[in-house]
Amino acid sequence: MQKIVLVGYMGSGKTTIGKKMADKTGIPFYDLDEIIEQKTGKTISELFSEQGEICFRKLEHEIFNDFIKNQDNFILALGGGTPCYANNHLLLQQEDIASFYLKASIQELSKRLRREKKHRPLIAKLDDGELEEFIAKHLFDRSYFYHFAKNVISVDGKNPSELVSEIIEKLA
Repeated sequence: MQKIVLVGYMGSGKTTIGKKMADKTGIPFYDLDEIIEQKTGKTISELFSEQGEICFRKLEHEIFNDFIKNQDNFILALGGGTPCYANNHLLLQQEDIASFYLKASIQELSKRLRREKKHRPLIAKLDDGELEEFIAKHLFDRSYFYHFAKNVISVDGKNPSELVSEIIEKLA
């Protein structure tokens, strides 16, 4: 039984890598944002706008904590901000959890997120210069929490298959 948690900034590849790992290992993949949306019947954007960030982060923590306590075999992708609130970063250190920070450079994230802007409300209205500055600021704020993951995997210049192999190798 494996409890694998993937953390990193939006665009770092958590969902892509998680799904590919699930295909290769047979371990089921989950996305924390999707779990929250299923449990509440609302999108993350709706929860943020209706309840505010503080209420959302409390709910996110409860659902994350319940999930890792009650599931034994999973690959879980966290939201980009999840490790930064409610001491969630400490859960990444639990003995039975294999946590991985998918670390991407500002340049790599900018390149990836430029292509996805319309699907990401937080960055949809930013021009390319603003996008890079936004990412740099967030990474500076969040990096401390991301580094609580037990493993750091650099994603720059690697394809998803290479990254999955690298993670599986660390699990062995």
